[in-house]
Amino acid sequence: MSIPDDLAEQLLNAIVDGVHPPGSTLPPEAELAEAAGVSRLTVREAVKHLRAQNVVRVVRGRGTYVNPPDRWTALAPVVKAASRSTGAGLSEALIEARRLIENGAAELAARRRTEDDLVELSEHLATMREAAEAGDTEQFVQADIDFHDVVLRASGNLFVPLLLEPFGSLLAQGRRETSAVPQIRANAIDRHQTVLDALATGDPELARRAMDAHMHQTANDLRTHVRSKPEQP
Repeated sequence: MSIPDDLAEQLLNAIVDGVHPPGSTLPPEAELAEAAGVSRLTVREAVKHLRAQNVVRVVRGRGTYVNPPDRWTALAPVVKAASRSTGAGLSEALIEARRLIENGAAELAARRRTEDDLVELSEHLATMREAAEAGDTEQFVQADIDFHDVVLRASGNLFVPLLLEPFGSLLAQGRRETSAVPQIRANAIDRHQTVLDALATGDPELARRAMDAHMHQTANDLRTHVRSKPEQP
């Protein structure tokens, strides 16, 4: 990582941590250079990097302003900001993103999955059952992640498995939060079995509906058992 890139990362961390909240201005160029022990040219390059991601905007004659995360145009900064969030909305937003991607992946996988894929899915589901009985949340979460990875790969599209990769740590964190609840583990096992059965039929629409029902159950379990906010009818 170059010195400007390193400084850009430091500035981004300060923004994400609230040192420079949305709407505020970054300190003057000379002040940033002195604080970081770098040249003003390095500061300009770092700010240029953040501008390219729309993390900040420069208003001529007024300063460099921090944009809210919903205006950022690069995935990495957004994921970094989301990882620092403790709000209930983050987990639900991730489930929504998963639903958009994984429903389609299941539809494709129903057409393209192999017998080996079905065997691998069965093995991961068996591991989930064993982990649930043992109360091993970490093993359960890993088997859950592995199951969905197989579905994504079975879609037969090289791009699909990469779509959720940037959210890996956030997804694992969310799964740990929900999978610590025994009832949620039981519900997840039932839904994963339904997805597996649907994929085995080779029916794309059935597989899409099974995955959608799984995502719906996951969101409802989050509200009911973790957030204590049951889904409204």
